[in-house]
Amino acid sequence: MAGIYIHIPFCKQACHYCDFHFSTSLKKKDELVSALVKELQLRKDEFINIEVQTIYFGGGTPSLLTNDELVFLINTVYENYKVNENPEITLEANPDDLSKTRILELSKSPVNRLSIGIQSFFESDLKLMNRAHNAEEAKECLSVATQYFDNISIDLIYGIQGASNAQWLQNIEIALRYNVPHISSYALTVEPKTALAAFVKKGVIDDVNDEQAHEQFHLLKDKLEASGFVHYELSNFGKEGYFSKNNSAYWQGKPYIGIGPSAHSFNGKQRGWNVRNNTKYINEIAKNILPIEIETLTTTDRYNEYIMTGLRTIWGVSLDKVEKDFGKTYKDYLKEQAETFINQHLLYIDNKHIRVTKKGQFLSDGIASELFKLNLT
Repeated sequence: MAGIYIHIPFCKQACHYCDFHFSTSLKKKDELVSALVKELQLRKDEFINIEVQTIYFGGGTPSLLTNDELVFLINTVYENYKVNENPEITLEANPDDLSKTRILELSKSPVNRLSIGIQSFFESDLKLMNRAHNAEEAKECLSVATQYFDNISIDLIYGIQGASNAQWLQNIEIALRYNVPHISSYALTVEPKTALAAFVKKGVIDDVNDEQAHEQFHLLKDKLEASGFVHYELSNFGKEGYFSKNNSAYWQGKPYIGIGPSAHSFNGKQRGWNVRNNTKYINEIAKNILPIEIETLTTTDRYNEYIMTGLRTIWGVSLDKVEKDFGKTYKDYLKEQAETFINQHLLYIDNKHIRVTKKGQFLSDGIASELFKLNLT
């Protein structure tokens, strides 16, 4: 089982919090799409005997591509890779791109899952984040999309400056009215070199309040679990049968190929990342050169990654898998390091799996880093 991620590095405008690679100029879109097709062809031998179960268009804003461009890329995958008979094909989309006409077009394409960047149903939040859509567009696109797509995920952001807990609960309640089966939700973070970081530094807006973000995380968790969602990963909630296959494969260490500028790849032992520059990417691909840097992971690197991703999920970290894949020394180290957090009721062991408690969930990344192994090969 494997996945293909295709990065579309274009956006209408820059969101104030975003540090992903993108361009607000579409001048090179045609060249870029051609380069994506060629990279897919150049890398087909990486998955000779591996079945592709998921195709994921991320970005950037993939919904800026036409249906013909999307179908061209999907057909290229089918022509060069062994694809599952029922793959999950996800398109990230912004509400302002999802007119009724576009949604109808997409429903007739191979795309069978939409991931819609709602972020908030409140105008004040959307303006602070410099989103391209407004609150009415967010609601309208969901009203239509849910008529044509069964498998829909929406993104929501909590911990936004000036947004009260009551307003956050309203955001969740509005989302639930549309009966979407999957919600991804993230705390607003101030990433370096973003507009948001500059505004905070200048005192134009307050820094993110971690305590409020913590409160809103638990409000989200309680509300969604009461509504039949499974909190299967730190930032993801899904109804049974609607967990993201693409993201679940990533958290469980399955291989994936990242296509496009800045896209990352993983084959179980090596991690690679493409150049973060559209022009360089296009020029290199034109010469049949893969513009990718590759890092071979040590046993310790792979162990640390498993701890980080495993603790974020309901599946947790398997002690048997740690011993099988990394050795008894690592298992013993993990159990020893975990003891402190077990005593603090942040971790627990169940059926030979280490998992985070409800109390520890919001802190899972920090806990994982304390369990990392250093200087061992």
